[in-house]
Amino acid sequence: MAFGARVLKTGIAVTLALFLSSLLNTQSPVGAAIAAIFAMQPSIYRSWRYFLDQLQTSTLGAIVALVGGMVLGNQPIAVGLVCSLVIIICLQLKMADTIGLTLVTVVSVIETAGDWQFAVSRFALTLIGIVSAFLINILVFPPKPKKQFVSHIQSVFAKMSLLLRTAISDEIKETVFREEKNNLEGAIKGLSDKYNLFEEEQKKLRRARYSQTREMVVYKQMLLSLEKGFEVLDAVERHYFQAERPDGTDQFFDNHLEQLIRFHEHALLKFEDKLKPNDDESHIFEEENRIFMESAIDRYDRTQEGVLRLAIVAAAMYDYGHQLSRLSRLADHIHRGDEGKDQSEGLKAWLRRS
Repeated sequence: MAFGARVLKTGIAVTLALFLSSLLNTQSPVGAAIAAIFAMQPSIYRSWRYFLDQLQTSTLGAIVALVGGMVLGNQPIAVGLVCSLVIIICLQLKMADTIGLTLVTVVSVIETAGDWQFAVSRFALTLIGIVSAFLINILVFPPKPKKQFVSHIQSVFAKMSLLLRTAISDEIKETVFREEKNNLEGAIKGLSDKYNLFEEEQKKLRRARYSQTREMVVYKQMLLSLEKGFEVLDAVERHYFQAERPDGTDQFFDNHLEQLIRFHEHALLKFEDKLKPNDDESHIFEEENRIFMESAIDRYDRTQEGVLRLAIVAAAMYDYGHQLSRLSRLADHIHRGDEGKDQSEGLKAWLRRS
């Protein structure tokens, strides 16, 4: 985990949990600190959801552990049986994410072997930790996954464009290419996680308005375009250099890659409202993308060894271009300020299909 707000907030939450526990004169406040660590979540919605789910499973776990301690004692086999039972309960309630902290509560409570007062104090420590993490998460640098997503789009695209521009020209060192490609894959995965977080908040915490629905469509297409660009890199690495390539092949593919990158850059600049909407540009690009795919099929002898590998690369590039065309049209649509009801329904339908 890289250093960031969540790391800092976890430390603050642990401090708060220990401080509140000390006010209650508890003998061992470690349980509150452990609960605070577990309960720190990457979004406001997940913090609230985790708080509710953990409250339920920890309460059930504490009750089961208290009864188990009274009946079976705190022998190792009894602890194991009670933990297994609590895991089954959590899974049945579809609250698997809460199992870890719930088991910590169970072990703490069953250790008391039926002493309900001590068991209640252990359970209270767990609640203090959960509440501390929840409060810190919403009050100190509250998570803003949408803002993070938007701010990282350009940096991820810059990394990808460098790799695409040098992939077929074979200018970049192989070790550097693989390292940068792995970094890019992780960055795109991080973007996908951020998109899922704010999409979840959008759907669960507030009623979506037209403008918010439109934003979700935009960001999803931005992410999809980057993913398709990464698929081109993957196809080039796996297939392009293993194929027998006639003279002019490298130039043919490299020229179209450059065109794809420039068009992607233009689409992102449109979303930043730095370029004018331009339907003609999208039409011309779509036609050129189609011509590229047809040429890639027709220009090579299909009996030639390795031609299918080139076809795989060409298909990945065509699909990337297709998604860029959709991205550019979406950018043109948004900055014209058209917000009719029919368009709103159309965007929602588009989002469902995608």
